[in-house]
Amino acid sequence: MIEVAQRQHSDDATAAGEGDAADAEADTPDAEADTDESLSKGEIFEVLRNQRRRYVLQYLKQDHRPVELGDLAQQVAAWEYDTTLEGVTPAQRKRVYTTLQQTHLPKMDAAGILCFDSDQGVIEGTERTQDISVYLEIVPGREFAWRELYLSLGAISCALVAALWLGIYPLTVLSNLSWTAIVAATFTLTAVAHVYHERNMRLGHGDQPPELSYGTDK
Repeated sequence: MIEVAQRQHSDDATAAGEGDAADAEADTPDAEADTDESLSKGEIFEVLRNQRRRYVLQYLKQDHRPVELGDLAQQVAAWEYDTTLEGVTPAQRKRVYTTLQQTHLPKMDAAGILCFDSDQGVIEGTERTQDISVYLEIVPGREFAWRELYLSLGAISCALVAALWLGIYPLTVLSNLSWTAIVAATFTLTAVAHVYHERNMRLGHGDQPPELSYGTDK
């Protein structure tokens, strides 16, 4: 299982469309992965650094059947513009449809992440579609990232050990064994919360992309 961690402080849905032109220029043959070999983390990140491609993977991991390009474009547009399937305008759908057809799907097909039949307009998942596990670490506003939370807990634990060694009151009211149990319980509960959160932040979990489920600031 390959994981890609990404930190996003904010993600404007309309910004994804504005970056399509730059993505098209960057999608050269040299960047395409060899489908006969395992993809590296760097190659996966290169393909899925674009929000629209992550939305495609989200859709395919939900529906294991071949999907029509029109249906895919409709759903991706609904996610991007924060509306329902019925609320997507023809212009929005066409914009997403065109960039998927000309840029994003061919690149993902070349990497073996999906199979795109451009003649029939059909997209089908491959073994890599389900094997690739993408975890998005989204930290809106001034919230702590998990790594920073663990670092803070570690620093507090070290300070506690030093205080107990110096015999600083009132920390000495509890025994060293009691403090050890408190620290161990704190790290365990934090790890449980982290695992639960990480599962919810993986593409394919839930009815919509984690970027939308988490409610990031726009």
